[in-house]
Amino acid sequence: MVATSCFADRLAKHVPLSDAERKALTRLEENPRKVKRGAMIQRVNDTVTELFVLREGRVMSFVILPDGSRQILRVYFPGDFIGSASTIYSKAPESLVALSDAIICPFDKHALRRLLEEYPRVAALLFLLSNAERVALTDRLASLGRTSAKARVASFLLDIFDRLRVTDDSIVDSFDLKLTQEEIGDAIGLTSVHVNRMIRRMEQEGLIGRANGRITLLDLARLEEIGHYTNRHKDMDLDWVPSLN
Repeated sequence: MVATSCFADRLAKHVPLSDAERKALTRLEENPRKVKRGAMIQRVNDTVTELFVLREGRVMSFVILPDGSRQILRVYFPGDFIGSASTIYSKAPESLVALSDAIICPFDKHALRRLLEEYPRVAALLFLLSNAERVALTDRLASLGRTSAKARVASFLLDIFDRLRVTDDSIVDSFDLKLTQEEIGDAIGLTSVHVNRMIRRMEQEGLIGRANGRITLLDLARLEEIGHYTNRHKDMDLDWVPSLN
């Protein structure tokens, strides 16, 4: 068994977990599997047999649109529960592919059911995270048709920054992007050329800095204003979550 659970660490950022809850979450990560960058983890319409916790690296979910273009739905980071959309369907509604070399921890739906039956507070936290993810996706969907290319890029960078900060206290104002401009474009509905142009413009305007694949956010307030951005990963109302006995 792994000594710690990155998923438990992620949930514990919101509310304290009991030792029993931590041990139960750790069991979801008992069978880590290494995957290479570009490896297909799940194909859309495949029968769903596994759900995942991402332990290391990055993974994305996506669909292929009728015109053959790719729409990236979500980028996952260590500590994320991957496949929440697949819990309610027998066929996968999206494809999953590794954006980097990664370690995923697969488990089946029966393991999730046992966890939720035995630990209702964990069920409440999964509900919380699922809804936070839904609201963030709604924000991005609204931005695709209503905001400028610059606003979309600014909002996307801020969302990655804030999500990484949830589990990495060492992040202050910079982070490793680890995404190509094509991947960014496929997430926010822009061409890679347009993404490149917007990033260069923001760099020239002193909003961001770039060095060795690392992005530094130099003017957070201005970026939030440009991106019409709301951080959906903080200021959550947790009063309704059952307390520890």
